[in-house]
Amino acid sequence: MERDLLERVRVIRGLVGEIERRAPEVVSRAAERLRARVEELSKDVEYNRMRLEMELALLADRADVTEECVRLNSHCEQFERICAGREPGGRRLNFVVQEMHREANTIGSKSQDLEIGEHVLSLKEEIERIREQVQNVE
Repeated sequence: MERDLLERVRVIRGLVGEIERRAPEVVSRAAERLRARVEELSKDVEYNRMRLEMELALLADRADVTEECVRLNSHCEQFERICAGREPGGRRLNFVVQEMHREANTIGSKSQDLEIGEHVLSLKEEIERIREQVQNVE
């Protein structure tokens, strides 16, 4: 069971890596689309370019999933340490899995990208499989 759990954690780490690689591109594409749309809509209207740049920075900040990916990787490390320990870790593992699920949900809610959304679904599937098994651990 431990081997299976750790393999699932390895899969989660791989999915997080894919999300981390894709995320910067998603943010920059969204900013570019917004910039182009503002240019198109404001051909005959003057607007505050500095305000647009501030809004783009806020958009990028809201869509940034770096912090969630870092925390999810940290939870994976913690999960591995608990598995490697000698003390019973069922409750601790269950708590870590809850935190992993929370980070996956946040990534999903922040990202509007289809590819990242697919990775989030895979993350949730793996986390749910882990959760089911962890409930049988003392």
